[in-house]
Amino acid sequence: MKKEDALSRKIISAAIEVHRNIGPGLLESAYEQCFCKELTEINIDFERQARLPVSYKGVRLGCEYRLDVVVDKLAIVEIKAVNRLESIHDAQLLTYLKLSRMKLGILLNFNAVLMKNGIKRLVNDL
Repeated sequence: MKKEDALSRKIISAAIEVHRNIGPGLLESAYEQCFCKELTEINIDFERQARLPVSYKGVRLGCEYRLDVVVDKLAIVEIKAVNRLESIHDAQLLTYLKLSRMKLGILLNFNAVLMKNGIKRLVNDL
């Protein structure tokens, strides 16, 4: 998990840089765009609004979800702008990790007064 740990630090640094520059109070879509710009500036590969098809018992269903940002094909970053992170946010990201078979998920709540209080790292044990 060393590669994921190093990537996690870069993702968190990028989020802190965004928060330092614009602070809390905007919509999630604005933070997503700023976060992706920051990832571009530090030369990290990502896909914004990545499609995640849903399968049930081995059958692909006719629905899909959109992942806010998939970083370096290793981590799902879920961006929030809420009063506080709730257990449903954890559940959502853990389900995305399970469906995608990725290990690392990071919740970023840009509405936190201090960004360090708005970061939660989750790991899927597969």
